[in-house]
Amino acid sequence: MSFHASSLRATLLPASNALTNTLSIGAGAIFLSALAQISIPIPGSPVPVTGQSLGVVLIASSFGAGLGFATFATYLLVGIAGGPVFAGASSGIEKVTGATGGYLIGMLVATYLLGLLANHRMDQKFITSLPSMLVANLIIFSFGLIWLHHFTGKDWRWTINAGLTPFIVGEVLKMIIAGTSLPILWRVIKRKSN
Repeated sequence: MSFHASSLRATLLPASNALTNTLSIGAGAIFLSALAQISIPIPGSPVPVTGQSLGVVLIASSFGAGLGFATFATYLLVGIAGGPVFAGASSGIEKVTGATGGYLIGMLVATYLLGLLANHRMDQKFITSLPSMLVANLIIFSFGLIWLHHFTGKDWRWTINAGLTPFIVGEVLKMIIAGTSLPILWRVIKRKSN
């Protein structure tokens, strides 16, 4: 198991091997599961507000594309197999094929693409970190809204009101948290290495 070495995790653990990669994937999947349990139902919407998207941007930016993708894929597979890792300690294939499935698939795609940006050091400066987080959120919500619209058969107005509008403030806060904390962490690491 070999992953790209320019990520935050690779910088902090440069001597990675199959064991450290497996432990990182496991810890990341547990982290995603814990953030998914921060779940607030939205009246009239099948999609709850969760901490998952914060986990996605932190894992993708910290782990890079390969390890980040493997981590989110593991999280999904554990949930599909019956592990209570999705919002509300739920599990099963219906979470991926149901109304919220597009968000989960969008998170998988966003993890990989944001990880690629992190591999190119886009997570190290405020000016590139925040736009990278925005791109990840656009991917997540594009997949989520298209899937929600198709799954429910409702019109686009309902889809936007149920699947996007209630999340905007929270997502902006999550982007600010991740998009500022990672560059600050990189600055600290670079100072200590000099």
